[in-house]
Amino acid sequence: MVAGAKSVSSYLENHAGDTLLAALPLSFDAGFSQLTTAFHVGARVVLLNYLLPRDVLKAIEREKVTGLTAVPPLYIQLTQLAWPESTTEHLRYFANTGGRMPRETLEALRRHLPKTKPYLMYGLTEAFRSTYLPPSEVDKRPDSIGKAIPNAEILVLRDDGFPCAPNEPGELVHRGALVGQGYWNDPEKTAERYKPLPVHAPGREAGLVLPEIAVFSGDTVRMDEDGFLYFIGRRDEMMKTSGYRVSPTEVEEILYATKMVGECVAFGVDDERLGQAIQVIATAPPQGHLDITALLMECRSRMPAYMVPQGIEIHTGPLPRNPNGKIDRKTLSTAWIEKNAS
Repeated sequence: MVAGAKSVSSYLENHAGDTLLAALPLSFDAGFSQLTTAFHVGARVVLLNYLLPRDVLKAIEREKVTGLTAVPPLYIQLTQLAWPESTTEHLRYFANTGGRMPRETLEALRRHLPKTKPYLMYGLTEAFRSTYLPPSEVDKRPDSIGKAIPNAEILVLRDDGFPCAPNEPGELVHRGALVGQGYWNDPEKTAERYKPLPVHAPGREAGLVLPEIAVFSGDTVRMDEDGFLYFIGRRDEMMKTSGYRVSPTEVEEILYATKMVGECVAFGVDDERLGQAIQVIATAPPQGHLDITALLMECRSRMPAYMVPQGIEIHTGPLPRNPNGKIDRKTLSTAWIEKNAS
């Protein structure tokens, strides 16, 4: 916990003059991190149990918040509001957690906050945080989740435990001081994620007898020639359609780029012909309506044929969240499958 607070506060350049807004649940590791990170440097924390996204903006303005960390669904809602012009004068940075920030959302936030630094992050509950992209790299590679945070090392490994070549998809493996001890009273799940690094893994000295336990994330990523990482998708969420593996995040990113949806979630459903068909549930954009026919036409112009959704269902109101504020993909997909089982 202390190593994590030291690591995050170092790259976010937190100091005693900061005011951080704790708008995430404290039961969420990233939410509790707002406290530990601030306390490590002697900063001030404002606790907020908000009802509406507008309450978050009001708190940022009222408390002169300098640092905001939130999940992408909240940022999507915040971009649809009018930000006070003074906010960017005191909000030093904003950072994401709990999923990749859609490019369209990132660009909208930067328009609202031209003087505020964006930190794009990726983390694992099992190992605190894993990577961050420095603000200086955002214009060059806005789709990247960056490199390992201080006191951590990130590997991209094949199924045989050997490191992947540049841009070859593999599993993200986190090693170092931030790796947890396992899941409370759940040895099966612990054995699934917390595993010994193979003896041939990079950085292991030949002849070491004791195993090194690392977190095998279950997430598929790639690393470019410069060592920057790119999130592809969770292995248990990947869709296989027409013989292709497709990440729901890929589909959602393109849907957001059309600006024709408010929120969206993609998932695979069993299909005799395709293996899996891609289904989307989406909300209408702010102050507008969702034209499914026009959206599908736009998808066909932006996506390869195998990636185009087989169906788009309109959801009224915000999509359901889990306790951490993330869009609840599992609940939505399960409900859709049950409803359409007949």
